[in-house]
Amino acid sequence: MSDTSFRSLRLLAGLTAIITLSACSNLGGQSTADSDEADVTGVSQLTAEKIFASDTFSIDRPAPTRWLEDGSGYTTLEQSNSADGRDIVRYHPETNERTVLVSAEQLTPKGKDKALDIANYVWSDDGEKVLIFTNTKRSWRTHTLGDYWVLNRNNNELRQLGGNAPESTLQFAKFNPQGTKVAFVMQNNIYVQDLSSFTVSALTNDGSETIVNGTFDWVNEEEFFLRDGFRWSPDGQHIAYWQLDTEGTPVFTMINNTDGLYPTLKEFPYPKVGETNAAMRIGVMPASGGKTQWMDIPGDPRQHYLVRMNWAGNSEKLLIQQLTRKQHINRAFISDIETGRSQELLRESTDSWAEYVDDIHFLNDGREFTWLSERSGYRHIYRVQRDSGRTTAITRGNWDVVEVLRVNEENGWVYFIASPETPLERYLFRASLDGSGRLERLTPDMDGTHSYSISQDAKYAEHTFSSVKQVPVTNMISLPDHEVIRTVVDNNEVQQAVEQVQKQPVEFFRVEARDGLELDGYIMKPTDFDPSKEYPILFYVYGEPWGQTVANRWGGSLYLWHTMLTQQGYIVASIDNRGTKSPRGFDWRRSIYKNLGVVTVRDQYDALQQMLERWDFIDENRVGIWGHSGGGSQTLNALFRYPDSYHMGMALAPVPDLTLYDTIYQERYSGLLPESAERYKETSAITHAENLQGDLLLVHGTGDDNVHFQGSERLVNELIKHGKQFEFFAYPNRSHGIYEGEGTTLHLRTMMTEFVKENLPAGGR
Repeated sequence: MSDTSFRSLRLLAGLTAIITLSACSNLGGQSTADSDEADVTGVSQLTAEKIFASDTFSIDRPAPTRWLEDGSGYTTLEQSNSADGRDIVRYHPETNERTVLVSAEQLTPKGKDKALDIANYVWSDDGEKVLIFTNTKRSWRTHTLGDYWVLNRNNNELRQLGGNAPESTLQFAKFNPQGTKVAFVMQNNIYVQDLSSFTVSALTNDGSETIVNGTFDWVNEEEFFLRDGFRWSPDGQHIAYWQLDTEGTPVFTMINNTDGLYPTLKEFPYPKVGETNAAMRIGVMPASGGKTQWMDIPGDPRQHYLVRMNWAGNSEKLLIQQLTRKQHINRAFISDIETGRSQELLRESTDSWAEYVDDIHFLNDGREFTWLSERSGYRHIYRVQRDSGRTTAITRGNWDVVEVLRVNEENGWVYFIASPETPLERYLFRASLDGSGRLERLTPDMDGTHSYSISQDAKYAEHTFSSVKQVPVTNMISLPDHEVIRTVVDNNEVQQAVEQVQKQPVEFFRVEARDGLELDGYIMKPTDFDPSKEYPILFYVYGEPWGQTVANRWGGSLYLWHTMLTQQGYIVASIDNRGTKSPRGFDWRRSIYKNLGVVTVRDQYDALQQMLERWDFIDENRVGIWGHSGGGSQTLNALFRYPDSYHMGMALAPVPDLTLYDTIYQERYSGLLPESAERYKETSAITHAENLQGDLLLVHGTGDDNVHFQGSERLVNELIKHGKQFEFFAYPNRSHGIYEGEGTTLHLRTMMTEFVKENLPAGGR
């Protein structure tokens, strides 16, 4: 489940990112069944309406920050005071000096009284032109289709790109390095438009329903985050691009019964486990038009993935990463664009799955580049020689690099996120690029989660901090001293509202699984907690490789909902089983290979048993569990595999049968067919559905193009076959996140609240 699927997981790692529980912030209240009737005007007592249908707890986020290459500051979008639209404004990070670089008036087309609605904008390298992305719509799961306009700041000319292109059909427009041309994708072909004559030239002409140039199909967009499928060479003379052939990939069909008098169909290539993938290849063509030279990468193109491609620090070679279909080997090739000849430079091999590398930065005039690897047992940064593949470790130790943020070669530092002492938090570090091992933590002693947007010269950063007690606060800071220059967003009113909420503090703890491995968890106790009584407990679970629920960060609306339950007499808890996206090393993350739904839920069960032994106030006869996407799958597995221990569960958008999910995600964690057929059967919740004893609420959106409604329908049939009673709710035409449509989120959370109350009696006994 990708984006949300299991990625969804991600989802729920993503949409839900909020849910990511990031961590339960602290809110709490009275533990009584009629708490909804108390505190009508204040926020000390929470209701679903206060959380999901009001602005009381709405978090303000800083406008997207674009650091300028010349070091003059950053740009952002602000509502214009003189026109209907937004200005592009530059700020100096230190002085806060404000300059309008592009006004809404300049972005108002002739004959119109409103400026272009800016979805995204990109500067040319010389800063003289700006590309505006507007009028967007979704291609697959993201808004990559739209219209592009270019503003020439020298003569104030605003022109729409694409010639006679149909509305909202352009994708990924970008300047050449010289700022004289723009390339874009339209209807699966690549075009170049000259910015002097505005002549449009087609570079490819074989694009069709099955031949895809410069962009990707559903599964590559979702699982490898591949969307923009072409790259200008540094000298602007060539364009490198992906081409996909989806011929033979089975087509999935979804029915929309709600938007018209008659149903409509949505069809798209979607390779489920074991089915035919698109063939992928990478080619290079002259930017002026001409023949494509295809890169000669070994291996069946339908049994391998070309997951990343970069110009290799010059305009003559490409650096291409190729995964096997099993994804256990990632090979990096250097390819010559004139001959297509490709030479393997390095490889990462595992017995489970290998990771591709996003954070590549070329150094030393292109002769070296940075690389991330888990070869030591932990994810670390390396420096690789482009010609020999020789690697030198930049960071070392029994801890993981979480994310690389900035490489500043001039001063010799790489800036990254890590948390060596605890997997529950995130901090900013920098390490010397020379491999000397010099390491500095730049984040001060503020327990919680820290994120950064760092300037090109690494002298400034926009810093956002949150914890279970603190809603996100964003400051402009200087580096490396981490001194606050000013507050960008403080969210004071929301913080005050949170502090008014009655609550017990969130408590983090560790318990041991049966093999002695320690698992992280948190617990939220009822607000009228009496340790001499026993209370029902509801677990929130994700459990898949794309999500971490136990973390010291603000948990958003789902944390508030969990807090509302503590006000009504419930304990709420969460456990990160092995395999979750926690910075605890290679073995932690790979230990669930071919064991999703088995080892993952066994850890959840072991944690429950340990908690029952540790805390007498947990009622072993009132145990519930819930999750979304991958968490929904884990919920089903808990109910079906341990029916005597879990008495109630809510599974949202689950994958009951793992063979129904896509090739890239599921084969990565569960293996290939037919060799892993028995593992798919054993690890799929539907196999064990006949064991259901507790109360189950199953929820799914019929318009879910990620985790298909089909899976829940199959589970329904299996439960019916075995005479199992349960509750099932289908949200018409909602996607994986189950949020579209007026009132949907409030309706869903209200239904869940009522199900908990009805099937997991509240209060201490």
